[in-house]
Amino acid sequence: MVKTAHDIIIKPVITEASMDALRNGKYTFRVMKTANKHEIKAAVERAFGVKVEKVNTVSVRGKTRRMGRYEGTTPAWKKAIVTLAKGSKTISFFDGMI
Repeated sequence: MVKTAHDIIIKPVITEASMDALRNGKYTFRVMKTANKHEIKAAVERAFGVKVEKVNTVSVRGKTRRMGRYEGTTPAWKKAIVTLAKGSKTISFFDGMI
């Protein structure tokens, strides 16, 4: 099965830390758990038309949550921090957030 860019990139991560990283050209995305750095780089370049310099990934563990006397966990997920090349344009999705 061929993975498209929109299969690999699930959604952007909007937190205080990720918004501060935008000033340095770093964009944070929630990505498919099985995607590797090469696939993430290609997906971001295809989807947004930018040049990616570096990709860092973090596997985020699920947290334990309680609902009354029942206990469960939130699902684990993967986060990708994408650094754009110096001459590359910004990703237009994040333009109003800087």
